[in-house]
Amino acid sequence: MHLHFPFTVVDVLWTLTFAAHLVLLVVLLGRDRLRRFPFFTANVALVAFRLLTSKLLFGRLPQVTMLEGVILSAVVGVVLGLLVLFELARHAFSPSRRSTWITGAIVVMAVGAAVLKFYGPWPAWEQVKSGSPFQLLQLIAQKGSLLVDVENIAVGLLIVALGYRFGSGWRSHTQRIVIGLSTASLGQLAIQGIWGAIAQSASPHSMEEYNHVIALRERLFNANSALYVAVLVWWILSLWIDEPGTVRAEPPQETEIEGEGEPSALEPGSGESVEERDTSRAE
Repeated sequence: MHLHFPFTVVDVLWTLTFAAHLVLLVVLLGRDRLRRFPFFTANVALVAFRLLTSKLLFGRLPQVTMLEGVILSAVVGVVLGLLVLFELARHAFSPSRRSTWITGAIVVMAVGAAVLKFYGPWPAWEQVKSGSPFQLLQLIAQKGSLLVDVENIAVGLLIVALGYRFGSGWRSHTQRIVIGLSTASLGQLAIQGIWGAIAQSASPHSMEEYNHVIALRERLFNANSALYVAVLVWWILSLWIDEPGTVRAEPPQETEIEGEGEPSALEPGSGESVEERDTSRAE
């Protein structure tokens, strides 16, 4: 008898990704990490919301409306992604001097701007101006996502290399969050680069070859999704464990009421009274 599994690989990966986001949110709220990483928590909640809406509303809304919602949420995700990087860099390099902070920020921004300039085609400005506002937002979302990935890698390298000098060592939450961000961004850029090279070089001459290329694309993107699930598990475990030297507040202990448990002087059977004890001591 052959067992039939009704779920595809995409369905399983989506379920694992969504469930891992919910668990991560529980850890962030339950372990009181929200106050320290509010933008990171908001970004996790936004990604979980995008996953849920894309699954529930796909095919139930008009295609144009669905596309506009995806573009708007992607633009919000770009803004939150940049705020997360600022949040992590502030935690990692807060003891540094202002001049050092400004120099590092300029270098990181220059690296991101250079990658945006030379990586991928840009549409003509006249075409952008003549298009609809959502076409401009789509361009911002695409290029912004690339910028966030590049900045994740650059900031991650800086925090890993120099963070221990400012108190953000290997076991700190800041460094472990940025390691996960850098790993996810590296995987995203690598998959995009590999698929771009395959799409340019592939020239299928039959339907069988075309289906083989499409199946290869699905396997690449499924591998990227599996890597992101591993990153989520890394964040869950890392943020569940307290940082070294963290002192958690202990619950207040009940103070013993003075005289509780001692027999009263006037209680029957408690022996001699207070006056009798004082008289005997004086004698």
